[in-house]
Amino acid sequence: MTLTEEHRLFGGRQQRYSHYSASLKCDMTLSIYLPPQAEDNTPLPLVYWLSGLTCSDENFTTKAGAQRIAAELGLILVIPDTSPRGEHVANDPAYDLGQGAGFYLNATQAPWAEHFKMDDYISQELPVLLAANFNLSGKQSICGHSMGGHGALTLALRNPQRFSSVSAFAPIVNPSQVPWGIKAFSHYLGDDKTCWQQYDSCYLLSQSTHQLPILIDQGGADSFLPEQLQPEAFCQAAQARNWPVKVRIQPGYDHSYYFIASFIEDHLRFHAKHLG
Repeated sequence: MTLTEEHRLFGGRQQRYSHYSASLKCDMTLSIYLPPQAEDNTPLPLVYWLSGLTCSDENFTTKAGAQRIAAELGLILVIPDTSPRGEHVANDPAYDLGQGAGFYLNATQAPWAEHFKMDDYISQELPVLLAANFNLSGKQSICGHSMGGHGALTLALRNPQRFSSVSAFAPIVNPSQVPWGIKAFSHYLGDDKTCWQQYDSCYLLSQSTHQLPILIDQGGADSFLPEQLQPEAFCQAAQARNWPVKVRIQPGYDHSYYFIASFIEDHLRFHAKHLG
């Protein structure tokens, strides 16, 4: 890892790194916030943040205002990019496919399969890289927004032993049934819809036997709500399994980082509680 940028912030350090990813076969950027407690070399828990379509690792670090609360709670924030990048990496002119739209899965179809292995990157490569470079307690939680909310939920539901809790803002909860997900899954995974199930949080919740604490916030004025997000599908899956999921509809809020900034404190306190 090569440190490329650092800023003092709320007694801690906002850092940005570059590194080569073996999973993605390209150079990646990674943002990390180290709270003041890290100055004493104290082992700390971490919270992953997964961003949405068109975003990079910079959106959350500059717009969400999460570092003040992370500094108070002693949480490391890990903010990866949303996809592989580079001239040699497959791409598409559309905003919802290709670079910036990795959907946190392992692609199996050409031309995406060579580089688009975001599942492996987040769940396997990053934990090893972080443990080798930072003093971690071993406890972690995960959260995200929109496409990143989808990623957070699916990664947590498929790896419940790794995470203490999961939360999401306006997540794509049922991607196999909505336009964003259908387009991405068709290109990345092919036409066999049974292969899509491992990346659909409604399906995963219906199959899971390990109950994780889950918090979801959804803006009531989100223009993507009726067609792309449909949190009621996740609520129905949770009710069918008697799973205590907390879903909050926030009246008047949209899909933007103004929404995230308004409730990120609640999410970090939620995670801190379950991280102990």
